[in-house]
Amino acid sequence: MMTAARPADTGLTGPGELDRYPYAEAPGADRGASSAWDGEAELSRAGRRAAGSRGRGLHGQLVQQLGQMIVSGDLGADRPLVPEEIGQRFEVSRTVVRESLRVLEAKGLVSARPNVGTRVRPVSDWNLLDPDIIEWRAFGPQREDQRRELFELRWTIEPLAARLAAGHGREEVQQRLVDMAEIMGHALAQGDSLTFSRADAEFHALLLQVAGNRMLEHLAGIVSSALHVSGAPSGGCDRPTEAGVGHHLRIVDAVGAGDGAGAEAAMRQLLVTHPDVERVVPAPREH
Repeated sequence: MMTAARPADTGLTGPGELDRYPYAEAPGADRGASSAWDGEAELSRAGRRAAGSRGRGLHGQLVQQLGQMIVSGDLGADRPLVPEEIGQRFEVSRTVVRESLRVLEAKGLVSARPNVGTRVRPVSDWNLLDPDIIEWRAFGPQREDQRRELFELRWTIEPLAARLAAGHGREEVQQRLVDMAEIMGHALAQGDSLTFSRADAEFHALLLQVAGNRMLEHLAGIVSSALHVSGAPSGGCDRPTEAGVGHHLRIVDAVGAGDGAGAEAAMRQLLVTHPDVERVVPAPREH
């Protein structure tokens, strides 16, 4: 149960009250073990790996940990976050805590107000297109919702991007698309799903970047980040397939020929193999 905050002039919790909050545990931890805030004030292993891969240091690790806890629901809406207690628990400076909370505020996860303090904001205020929030949702209890919503977004924008890309044919872009499709084919033959997924994500991001629409281009990085954590290749199937590679090659051919309608149709054919497609588009009619 949520504890009461101090009087409104500070917005801070009382002594020892932070220990009563049901904070998140590190992924894979025993539910009977101490919370992620206890022990040697270490961040979760998952948080350290993700932050370390981005070279964000201690500041990035704290953003990662707090972000995961908010997105997972372990720090619910309107929960007060007390900088002094966070600093003590994680043995980080006040500056690190302050800068970390500013990052989370920019993502819409928390708000800081005079005489109220810093509190967790409701989901409706989050920037759900932020790559970090996409990642945290993808590896948390909202994983299935994130996967479905990501596909719905892709079904809406990627066929259009393929059509527009066909009207902006550039030799270097065409060659890059060919390269990615070939890498996917080689990775499939070698059973290398990681390389397949990386080439796949770059292929789709490139189409968004060359569509000639700056708003679509802005989504390229978001979609690419999401595809890396979505749990399945962007071709739609649960595993790389020859059919998926073939669909990509047809998109390449249509884009190279300046065939916008063909590129759009090929992209829809690629996406229609997705396991979640029945939730988004009706089954094709029989003629």
